[in-house]
Amino acid sequence: MKNPNKQENFKKLQLLLNELPWYVEEYINHKLRKLSTASLFNYCHDYKIFFNWMISEQLCNGNMKDIPIERLEQMTVIEVENFLNYLHYQLENKELTVNRKLSALKSLFNYLQNKAETPDLKPYLNRNVMAKIEFNENKETMETRANKMEGKILLGDEYERFRLFIAHDFGEMNKENTKTYNFYQLNKERDTAIISLILGSGLRLSELVGLDLDDIDFSKYCARVIRKGNKEQFVFFSQTAMNDLQDYLAVRNTKYDVDKQNKALFISARIGPKGTTRRLTARAVEKLVEKYAAAFGKPSLSVHKLRHSFATRYHAEINDVPKLRRQLGHSSIQTTMIYTHIKNDDLKIAVDKMDMPKEQ
Repeated sequence: MKNPNKQENFKKLQLLLNELPWYVEEYINHKLRKLSTASLFNYCHDYKIFFNWMISEQLCNGNMKDIPIERLEQMTVIEVENFLNYLHYQLENKELTVNRKLSALKSLFNYLQNKAETPDLKPYLNRNVMAKIEFNENKETMETRANKMEGKILLGDEYERFRLFIAHDFGEMNKENTKTYNFYQLNKERDTAIISLILGSGLRLSELVGLDLDDIDFSKYCARVIRKGNKEQFVFFSQTAMNDLQDYLAVRNTKYDVDKQNKALFISARIGPKGTTRRLTARAVEKLVEKYAAAFGKPSLSVHKLRHSFATRYHAEINDVPKLRRQLGHSSIQTTMIYTHIKNDDLKIAVDKMDMPKEQ
C-alpha cells in the first residue's frame, strides 16, 4: 500500500520550513512521526501567518526566518490578543479557525517551554505567553453543526439515486456531447466504483487513492488502509461497493492498458497519444465528484460530504457510535457524535406514521 501524496506533502513541508525559524523545524521534526505531513504543513502555514504578522507590526525586524526565540519569550498577552483580533477581523477567520491557529501556536510554545532542551539542559522558553491565552468559546453546538451539514449530504434514497446517476444517467444526459460522453464511457465503471466505495465504507480521500490491488480482501469485504498517524486498519465496505468494484476490475486492464508493475487500485485515463496510465490522484477524485455532484443537482457534495453521508446512514441503521468511530478512523469519539444529531428522513417518516389515524 502506498500513500501517493506522502512524499509530495513532505517536499512541500520542507520548502515551507525553509522560510521559518530553526526552532519551528525542530518542533516539526519532533511531531513528524506522530502527525501526518498534511497536518504539519497546515501548522507551518499558521506559523507563517503569525511570524509575518509580527514583522508587519514591527514587533521584530528583519526576515521571518531570523526571528529569535528570545522574542517569543518576551511576547505580551496584549500582542497575542492583537494577533487573534487580526485573524478574526482582518483575515475574517471564523472562531473555529482562530481556535485552530491558536492551538497550533500553543503546541509550539508548549514544546519550546516543556520539552525542548538546551545543551545545558535548560528549557528554550522560561515564559510561555500562550499558556495565558484562552480559546474562543465555541457557541456552535453539535446539533447546529449537524443541521448545517444536513442539506449538503445524501439522505434517504439519494444514496442509490446518486450511484445510479453515475453508473448510467450521466451518460444519457450527455449523449449529444461526444467528447464528454466518450470520456464517461471510458471511466464509468471506475467512477461508479469510487463513489460506491466511499458511500459504502466512509473512507477518507487519502485512504481511497492510496489503495493497491492487494489491499482488497474479496472474501471479507474489507480494505487495508493507512489511517491518520500511520495506523494500519482493515475497513469493511458494503456488498454494493464490492459489486461495483468487481465490475471496474473486470475492465481495468483492458480499458487503461495498465502496466503489470502498476498495483494501484484506481488508475487515471491516458491524456494524449503519448500519455501514460498512473495512480489516480486525490485532486482527480475531487474533480470527478464535483462534476457528477453538479450534474446531479447537488453541487455542495464533495468527497468529505460523501464520507459524512456514509456515517449518517450507518448511524441511522446500526446505531453503534463506537463501531462507527472505528469505521471512520476517528481518534476522538466526540468527533463521531455529530452524526447522532443529524436528522434522517426514514426515521422522521416512521415517527410521522404514528400520528396517522388507524383503519377501523
